[in-house]
Amino acid sequence: MSRLIGHVRDLRRFPVKSMGGEARDALELRWPGILGDRQYAFHRLEERGRLPWLTARNLAAMVLHQPRYADPDDPRTSAVTVRIPEGAEMDLHDPALLARLAEAAGQPIGLMQVGRGVFDTMPVSIGTTGGLGLVDAMHGSRLDPRRFRLNILIETSELEEALKGRRLAFGGGAALLVNEGIPRCAMVQVDPDTAARDPSVQKTVIHHFDNCVGLYAATAACGAIRMGDAVTLLD
Repeated sequence: MSRLIGHVRDLRRFPVKSMGGEARDALELRWPGILGDRQYAFHRLEERGRLPWLTARNLAAMVLHQPRYADPDDPRTSAVTVRIPEGAEMDLHDPALLARLAEAAGQPIGLMQVGRGVFDTMPVSIGTTGGLGLVDAMHGSRLDPRRFRLNILIETSELEEALKGRRLAFGGGAALLVNEGIPRCAMVQVDPDTAARDPSVQKTVIHHFDNCVGLYAATAACGAIRMGDAVTLLD
């Protein structure tokens, strides 16, 4: 049995891990994840641990850098430009951009391209307006959904708990297998427009949501996901 639960309200991919995301009218879902999502990542050369990436946890201003593909339909080979906070554009591979970020981070860094994407756990992150609305209510004010760096936001009254372990089908034939909630780190503190930190956001997530907002998912069927697509919950 299946039932319609809502529609796609927002779609985003992140060309460079921890930098700003790009709003899209459609995303191409492939077996490794969303085409072009988190294909590049800066990494800390002196970090030998499991998560060597340079992220907004280390450098909040990362979110103010806006990358874009010159050819958005072929991100694997496309050139990438980055609009820096001052407004100028730089090539992602420009040594001056690397030096700029390294100086701000206070440590040497490098740049990697990983075609299948650089993900902490699973390749696709989704959320619901019902779930984010509950976060807003518990926090006492509206939080910009971009704080949670979701690929897909679904307009629905369904809470995230109801989707765990289920499949979601989209109008274009793509489908996702929903996994568990996304454990949140200090990145949710960072305002996507100013990079200012607000620790109270993370406190809300920890105290009221067991530190999880949004859901991880993996590909169940490849295809396009488009803005406005109907979203069906499958058994």
